[in-house]
Amino acid sequence: MPLDVEQAKKEILDFCESKSKSKSKFYFNDFTKLFPDAKAREVKKILTALVNEEKIVFWSSGSTTMYGLAGAGKQAAAEGE
Repeated sequence: MPLDVEQAKKEILDFCESKSKSKSKFYFNDFTKLFPDAKAREVKKILTALVNEEKIVFWSSGSTTMYGLAGAGKQAAAEGE
């Protein structure tokens, strides 16, 4: 069964906000655990849509890829450079 895109976006944002006191970045697998019945590709499309809407940001160290809320965490000062 396909994910309800708007509901999935809300769940992802709620998850990030609920963890924001202790974490500012999350692995892709953290999000796939939110939707155990969904395919990884579906979750990836929703994360990409949130990045395009600038609600979350894509962060990479070169070897690790993570996602975080826009404007949150240590990387927030460098956003937009």
